Amino acid sequence: MSSELETLADLSKHYQDSVPADLREAKSFDWYLSEVYDDPKVARNAHQRVADMFDHYGTTYDETAGIVEYLMASEDPLHDGENVFYGREVHESIHEFVNKVKSGARGLGPEKRIKLLLGPVGSGKSHFDWMVRRYFEDYTLRDEGRMYTFRWTNLGDVIRDQDPADDTVTSPMHQDPIVLLPQEQRDIVLERLNGDLDAPYTIRNEQSLDPASEFYMDKLLAHYDDDLQSVMENHIEIIRLVASENKRQCIETFEPKDKKNQDETELTGDVNYSKLAVYGESDPRAFDYSGAFCNANRGLFSGEELLKLQREFLYDFLHASQEQTIKPKNNPRIDIDQVIVGRTNMPEYREKKGDEKMEAFNDRTKRIDFPYVLEYEEEADIYRKMLRNADVPDMHIEPHAMEMAGLFGVLTRITEPDGGNVTLVQKAKAYNGEVDDGDDLDVKKLREEGEAKADIAEGMDGVSARFIGDEIAEAIMDSTHRGRDYLSPLTVFNHFERNLESHGSILEENIERYHRYLEMVREEYKERAIEDVRHALAYDLDEIQRQGEKYMDHVMAYIDDATVQDELTGREQEPDEKFLRSVEEKLSIPEDRKDDFRQEVSNWVSRRAREGTSFNPQDNDRLRRALERKLWEDKKHNINFSALVSANELDDDERNAWVDALVDQGYSREGAREVLEFAGAEVAKSELEKE
Repeated sequence: MSSELETLADLSKHYQDSVPADLREAKSFDWYLSEVYDDPKVARNAHQRVADMFDHYGTTYDETAGIVEYLMASEDPLHDGENVFYGREVHESIHEFVNKVKSGARGLGPEKRIKLLLGPVGSGKSHFDWMVRRYFEDYTLRDEGRMYTFRWTNLGDVIRDQDPADDTVTSPMHQDPIVLLPQEQRDIVLERLNGDLDAPYTIRNEQSLDPASEFYMDKLLAHYDDDLQSVMENHIEIIRLVASENKRQCIETFEPKDKKNQDETELTGDVNYSKLAVYGESDPRAFDYSGAFCNANRGLFSGEELLKLQREFLYDFLHASQEQTIKPKNNPRIDIDQVIVGRTNMPEYREKKGDEKMEAFNDRTKRIDFPYVLEYEEEADIYRKMLRNADVPDMHIEPHAMEMAGLFGVLTRITEPDGGNVTLVQKAKAYNGEVDDGDDLDVKKLREEGEAKADIAEGMDGVSARFIGDEIAEAIMDSTHRGRDYLSPLTVFNHFERNLESHGSILEENIERYHRYLEMVREEYKERAIEDVRHALAYDLDEIQRQGEKYMDHVMAYIDDATVQDELTGREQEPDEKFLRSVEEKLSIPEDRKDDFRQEVSNWVSRRAREGTSFNPQDNDRLRRALERKLWEDKKHNINFSALVSANELDDDERNAWVDALVDQGYSREGAREVLEFAGAEVAKSELEKE
């Protein structure tokens, strides 16, 4: 599409099509009533609109984790996937956030609470908050998310002292036009709306007009002898309202300033000094509705590093959340309607949590933990996303580089398992879903133990994805400077080791432990590299398929207590128990568990047959591994291991064949030579020692 937009006319038309058709139109209040009668959701409050926004962009249900995944976070349709979030824990946090917003939409209490995203640095909470604001902007541009406000017109015709510059005044708080109706008449309209509403919530609105609008309404009603219709027809225009953070319209972000310069007027608004000479100090028209809570009305308030604010400054949040009002200095209270989101890091949270004087604030807070990712392959996807979104040099990322970087990050975030029966790496693999039926690992129990041992929750401390991403970037640039066009895990490890101690966010007390975890990752990579080299030296896809079919024939005969036709003689024979065990032993399946494994693979084959899918051992990870290891045992006797240890004995054709096999596994040619040197020698030494 973008390639077709070449001329100014094309670009202009594309822009016009993206703008709501009624953005510049002024409508009557009668028109607005007709619209809300036709579509009651137009009159939703902020929590209801934000809740519907998450559903609007799509959802999927993760049955394994038991959570709803929102596509705006899992696929990011607005930005072509540039801001996708990874990790079960993160999607659980997003699910929890949306549930609180949806509870608020139903009036269950969270609408009167601050949604506080708590997490370590670099966990993604700020990026999630940013993305919610971007999607809210987009949603209000769409027909499904539309909202309206009003403006006063021709005020100078009635109000004698009205500044000519204020003859037309937009609702300072961008209020819904329905608040122009007195409460009794408003309730009549709302009763009809809710009778036609197809939604899990009820539309309510008990807000008062902002003080300036109330002033205009009183003056105009007095002029027209309380004829509300005349006021509406002569002085009210309905206009489309679109959220825009840049325009400080329905979205506002607020940052802590220096303690000496903090001023509550930044939140609640202040006197408009340019109007004091015109209207006088006590006149509501002389108030400047530029506070953060004012700007966020009808939408989202985002408080960055919220708990860094002084305690006294946080008191404004008590009324804003619980009472849904603000009280500017020397001015009447103002009703507000917004989703208040705060973000904070761990040190500030711990400090405020132990402060008894913060009890009221803490009671009005709904904490949502936003931890680091604890599945290392999901963590690796974060780094891949980083590389996709950047102008990366022509650099080949070698197999396991991102996964092993992710594994290191996860090891620093999870607690050591109890009992000593499970290693930290095994626990990380279990969290990653690498649990075979025969493994004595209870992932649910591991998670429960981890949560109990962690200070707040697992994943709330450790090395951030930001640190790891920075080191990967450094490793890429370092490789480029050295003329290497590939990035191997070994290069990444070297950068981790070199920079752990110099990174400001890593405590000195953790350095030694993190170095130990890095050695665990090196060892895990070595095992994987050895598997890759063995695969390259002995792999035969046709032989794997043949052996897999033979294994399944004998398994089915074993289960059915039947016979198998011999491949050579054609005679019927009993299932070959020796052959079956030679495969199963490659997975360390003991004799007393063989029946379980055989039934497992038999059920898998039967399911695939019912689905019309042909048998392929490559599709079953456990069976594939077992067959590959058996193939290695069968073929390793024909391999020249001395040539692997000593480069002088290595024939170029032989080496090139091995390099080609590694390239087929995803290695670059240079990376293949490196892994042959690193792991090939280990394989050779191990096999030569057995001879």
